Amino acid sequence: MKSRKKMLLPLMLLTLCFSVLAGCGGDSAAVKVKVGEVTRSVFYAPEYVALTQNFFKDEGLEVELQTIPGGDKTMTALLSGAIDVALVGSETSIYVYQQGTDDPVINFAQLTQRDGTFLFARKADASFDWDKLKGSTFLGQRKGGMPQMAGAFTLLQKGIDTQKDLTLIQNIDFANIAGAFASGTGDYVQLFEPTASIFEREGRGRVVASFGVESGYLPYTVFMSKNSYISKNGNTVQKFTNAIQRAQLWVKEHSPEEIADAILPYFEKTDREIVISSVKRYKEQDTYAVNPVVDDKEWNNLLDVIENAGELKERIPEGKIVNNSFAEKAEASVK
Repeated sequence: MKSRKKMLLPLMLLTLCFSVLAGCGGDSAAVKVKVGEVTRSVFYAPEYVALTQNFFKDEGLEVELQTIPGGDKTMTALLSGAIDVALVGSETSIYVYQQGTDDPVINFAQLTQRDGTFLFARKADASFDWDKLKGSTFLGQRKGGMPQMAGAFTLLQKGIDTQKDLTLIQNIDFANIAGAFASGTGDYVQLFEPTASIFEREGRGRVVASFGVESGYLPYTVFMSKNSYISKNGNTVQKFTNAIQRAQLWVKEHSPEEIADAILPYFEKTDREIVISSVKRYKEQDTYAVNPVVDDKEWNNLLDVIENAGELKERIPEGKIVNNSFAEKAEASVK
């Protein structure tokens, strides 16, 4: 009897240990994902919603977000392995593909579906017409970037030749464009939010048109990663995409005020009313994608924009550098 008890005791202790370990396994450490965004912007509201509303956490992910100014620097960080996922203009994946690579950058979850810039006039004009840009000085964005290309595409559609009809300035770094306009450079400028709303409040002029509306739907900003990372971490990429889909639906269903309150932790130095104004402007023009899928029509519009800018060597089929499988599963399962 005693010997049986002696045998049972170690077995009970062993069972208890396995139970504890199993419990730990059920609450295992979250998978870390290093994300680099090309800039901090209200334009990326669903990304911050996914963070503040714990959608990533609910998927078992610990997202480490850093801002890496400039598409080239963001892509360098991705290619070098300094980050796992990049949030940047989809044109950067095309540039990498055009250079030739055995490990292409793959777009797997679209965040925004329109250009995020607005045409801002120094003089408020209730009767604005695009022809008024003729003879003016236009402070545009960096050559080869999506804002500049979407801007040039729009101007062409409006019958404006940037080489002949106006004085185009595009040699100023992205971070300094707003400051240059505030200092007196240019009659018109291409601005993102919340800068446009801030400048309106300061009496520096008015938003008179939207490049996002005029250039149409396109996969403007997309989460992407190297093909090798996606191949090895498919489950993580799926969970990441699920969280983004949840955030996109949340943004769709909530008011600008509610969205602003959700993302304010990432804009502590920006006035709440300015954030609300910025979100409202983006929501009204359908800027935030409602699902992460990059559809064929959007992709071809993107190629048209890049081709018009003279930056496209060949029209790259969507299937070469877009993987919609994660987005499609997220769209089907997340309600």
